[in-house]
Amino acid sequence: MAEVVEAGLWGLVAGSALLLGAALGYGLRVPQKVIATVMAFGAGVLISAVSFELVGEAYEEAGLAPAAVGTLIGAVAYTGGNVWLARRGARHRKRSGHAQAQPSESAQGGSGTALALGALLDGVPESAVIGVSLLDGGAVSLVTVAAVFISNVPEGLSSSAGMKRAGRTKGYVFGVWAAIAAASTVSAVLGYTVVGSFSPAVIAAVTAVAAGAILAMVADTMIPEAYDDAHLAIGLVTVSGFLVSFALSHT
Repeated sequence: MAEVVEAGLWGLVAGSALLLGAALGYGLRVPQKVIATVMAFGAGVLISAVSFELVGEAYEEAGLAPAAVGTLIGAVAYTGGNVWLARRGARHRKRSGHAQAQPSESAQGGSGTALALGALLDGVPESAVIGVSLLDGGAVSLVTVAAVFISNVPEGLSSSAGMKRAGRTKGYVFGVWAAIAAASTVSAVLGYTVVGSFSPAVIAAVTAVAAGAILAMVADTMIPEAYDDAHLAIGLVTVSGFLVSFALSHT
């Protein structure tokens, strides 16, 4: 029971970064280049965590085939969900509204719901792997928690700024991110309790599925937002985030 609670608490910690970012994005006029730079850094952090903490460990536990197949399944599942939501108004859900504006509800009916579902699609795989990481020796992967937290701040910041520009109310913006933070808590708990009943090979494959979804999310939503306003520096900033996460995972 103690580890179930711990999984939920770490999921809540990571998810709370979305609320922090939302508060910054909704309440302050953050320069576009700052948003883009932080987004690029967060993308690098997640790429490193996916490589060494998720796919790497899945490979060590179950071999190449489960790791590779699981990663592809996760990427396909995320891409399919992303395409479906994009057609309903959530294509630019991580955009702050400068280069690519989010649609208002009057411009595209149902886009508010699609935005909320898109945020859920982005957040669930990240939080699930936090719970799964507790299965390895009974201690959460602090690198994974740190990677999700760092990447969630610019996500909440950029998306909430875009929601505000699209005319959505403060109640809607913070309601969405509070709900996603709660879903992150539940997802982390389910990652620990449900996945924990499976064999090591299945756990490795599930971890790889989450990794594939996260990597597809980074490529589909985070890097495009970063590139719009920091394209001359995005490579350097992304590599910096990668190296910070890499160093944390090897200390």
